[in-house]
Amino acid sequence: MHKEIVIVGLNHRSAPIEVRESVAFESSYVSDALRQLRAFPSIREGVILSTCNRVEIVAASSDRSRAFDEIKSFLAEQTPCRKSDNFEDHVYTHCGAEAVRHLFRVASSLDSMVLGEPQILGQLKAYYQIAQNAGTVGAILHRLFHRSFSVAKRVRSETGIANRVVSISSVAVELAKRIFDRLEDKTVMLVGAGKMGDLMARQLKASGVQSLMVTNRTFEHAVELAARIHGNPIRFEDFPLYLKRADLVIGCAAFPELILEGPTVERVLKERKQTPMFFIDIGDRRNFDPKINNIDNVYLYNIDDLKSVAEENLQERAHEAEKGEEIVREEVGRFLAWIDSLEQVPTIAALRQKLDGIRERELQKSLSSGLRDLSEKQREALKDMTVAMINKILHGPISLLKKNPQPAEDEDAVCVAALKKLFDLDGK
Repeated sequence: MHKEIVIVGLNHRSAPIEVRESVAFESSYVSDALRQLRAFPSIREGVILSTCNRVEIVAASSDRSRAFDEIKSFLAEQTPCRKSDNFEDHVYTHCGAEAVRHLFRVASSLDSMVLGEPQILGQLKAYYQIAQNAGTVGAILHRLFHRSFSVAKRVRSETGIANRVVSISSVAVELAKRIFDRLEDKTVMLVGAGKMGDLMARQLKASGVQSLMVTNRTFEHAVELAARIHGNPIRFEDFPLYLKRADLVIGCAAFPELILEGPTVERVLKERKQTPMFFIDIGDRRNFDPKINNIDNVYLYNIDDLKSVAEENLQERAHEAEKGEEIVREEVGRFLAWIDSLEQVPTIAALRQKLDGIRERELQKSLSSGLRDLSEKQREALKDMTVAMINKILHGPISLLKKNPQPAEDEDAVCVAALKKLFDLDGK
């Protein structure tokens, strides 16, 4: 059955953070969600990608239109939020060549909020592995994702897009530098000790931060990170008590619920005698209640606020990005040629079987009548000759079916249909 690649999703350009957050998948739930996705009639294979900047479903489908509808419903049913938020206004869809191009651009960070950032490729590989473990990846998506990894490697090695890479963490630090004249005399609290927390900590230290507190729900992780960057670990249940010491609080924890709300911040401000506090929230789901930004002397920046900092780098990288886009265009063509070759395999097999059956029947007829006195060696020679003739006859049609499909007005489709009709391949 013919399968087409489809993508349904939303990202930092199509939807604000509260909408992206509402459809984000908890990592512990992705495997179950994949099995639910695969149960839809139109979905043959599926991968879920869920980060702070995008939520996308990549699928191989037997019915494009139905797949779009089923995936949109699947996303809309994940949390009880969206109907009133015009959820579908934020959703984009891609299919066929455009879907392949989109995934290649995502893997190569050409579609990232921060052009050239390296984290997305690792995230893509992780979500692909989850889908593979869940049994929702087949031949099509296996090839698609591995090709996207190779494309990303080409873009990074053959262009200068990564020479001045600015990750989300470094953009956050850049914002911090703009907030304060200098960071050396500021105290920072880091909430979260995972991969993003580790990146943030190293960026902060490299930017001159001397006093850095680290808290995490699993205290051992906070201790390990604090030891690596010579910071101070804080028990998660105690971190509100230490907030009064922090000039800047950065949230990058993978928590499903808010971990800091208005009353706590108001109490801390009183203890600080209303000395301003700054918060930067870059968690996959928001760590800090956005309402704290309404409190006097509190300044909260979320991941969408980082766009203005990140966009300043786009102009410098535009030339290198265009080189990357050219690589993507080239690789999309190659992948589509592979897809097309898959579609032609049944036709090639049927054509060869048809002609080989005719050859075998006519050969046996001749060997049992006028050529029955041939020796065994002569019979083998005659058989080899007829096989060679069939191969010569098939060479042209098979080459046509296998070639890269770039003709205008579906010329290849016309040729395939003609072959099937001329040789009665559908009714063999």
